[in-house]
Amino acid sequence: MGKLGTLTIGQAPRADITPILDTVLRLELPRLHAGVLDGLSREEIARDFAPEAGGALLITKLLDGTSVVIDRQRTERAAQTKLAALEAAGCSTILMLCTGHFASLATKRARLIEPDRILPPTVAALVQDEQLGIIVPLAEQISSEAGKWAPLARPPIYAAASPYSGNGLSVAEAAEALAERGASVLLMDCMGFVERHRQEAAAAGLPVILSNALIAKIVSEVV
Repeated sequence: MGKLGTLTIGQAPRADITPILDTVLRLELPRLHAGVLDGLSREEIARDFAPEAGGALLITKLLDGTSVVIDRQRTERAAQTKLAALEAAGCSTILMLCTGHFASLATKRARLIEPDRILPPTVAALVQDEQLGIIVPLAEQISSEAGKWAPLARPPIYAAASPYSGNGLSVAEAAEALAERGASVLLMDCMGFVERHRQEAAAAGLPVILSNALIAKIVSEVV
């Protein structure tokens, strides 16, 4: 039997995400959870992962339940080191717990599963010619993450609502805004959106695709 490693860009374990995986994975499957920011204080995170001017941003969750915005390029470099450690610990499959785009992550032997490589073609096949509305955590990601949605038949429309903080639109408000603009299917484009957020978005009366639930079901087929 193999071992599944998960890598969050925040701090592990992710109590919000691991239950979603546990509902579809075999109980006896060994798991090892790691995070890019494991063991770091907020001061250390600010020092090593502060967003660069004009750079792409990511948002993630810390063990204390708070969120932090970090630089994607710096995160990618640190994530590569963590992937090597998970592989050295015997993980045969490693799942990134982030839907953001990473250009250079790689493993030597382990199967690396990156949601941003799976979601676009899968969602495109599901929605076909319908108008997809995408809810992202940060407004800045509407431009920085847009390139990955090229497989869609129609350009998506976006709204921003964080799964971690109460600033800006709520998930329900973002979903309603997208429905009013013509979306017929919604996608929650962040691993931090959980079932509670799906239910809030569903109040807009549209089907809602929850990224982490979709990825968990796919991963369960190969581990």
